Amino acid sequence: MFKIILALLGLYFFGIFGAFLGYIAGSFIDRYRAYGAGAINPFTSAQRQTVFLETVFILMGKLAKADGHISQGEINHVEDFMQKLGMSAEHRQRAISLFKQGTAPGFDHAPKLNEFMIVCGHTHNLAQMLLVYLIVMAVADGHMDVAEESLLRDVARYLGYDSSAFRQLLDMVLSQSHFAGGQPPSATTLDDAYKALGVTRESSDQEIKRAYRKLMSQYHPDKLMGQGMPEDMIAMATAKSQEVQAAYDLIRKSRNM
Repeated sequence: MFKIILALLGLYFFGIFGAFLGYIAGSFIDRYRAYGAGAINPFTSAQRQTVFLETVFILMGKLAKADGHISQGEINHVEDFMQKLGMSAEHRQRAISLFKQGTAPGFDHAPKLNEFMIVCGHTHNLAQMLLVYLIVMAVADGHMDVAEESLLRDVARYLGYDSSAFRQLLDMVLSQSHFAGGQPPSATTLDDAYKALGVTRESSDQEIKRAYRKLMSQYHPDKLMGQGMPEDMIAMATAKSQEVQAAYDLIRKSRNM
């Protein structure tokens, strides 16, 4: 929107050259409004993609080794995860190498998280998506042990989440997973639906709608790719948006919204 407005103003006051400058300036403003300060420059997108990919799989390796050893089941979970993402062969090989790096004894993940915050920390949603990926990985075997949760809390702290915000995100992601793949309803399904949206039964219809729209925006593929998520890692966000949609549809039906 701003690129058109500033281009027209530039044309009116300064001619063709002014229109060109106005269009460029407006494009930066539009990217800021859509993706955040860190995504203003589209030429840094490749760098954000690289750092996001590296951080995800290094921390997955660290997470797998959190309890002191890596089981074959955990390795299988990572391989299944990459397969579901539909990663390119190049990204797949890179991801395997990064995963192994994260499993090294005494590996310090702090420098990678610091780099992530420098490169990706000012974009909307990328920090949250990093945590979502790691939470999904942590519970892929059906449970999360104490060492895994401790590491996730440490990562969340680096990303700017306090204990309460991390707990809420953890509850939301775990509840969203109950709506994956059209799972049959249970006695607690409606409670899970409220938790999946980060709301309660006492929340108003408007509060629920706002929470739903916010989550759908956070998981929107175009926005995430614009912020720097590699295209072949969007599948997870798409799956989470489908889970949010299923939870919202259940709440809407129960309330006749």
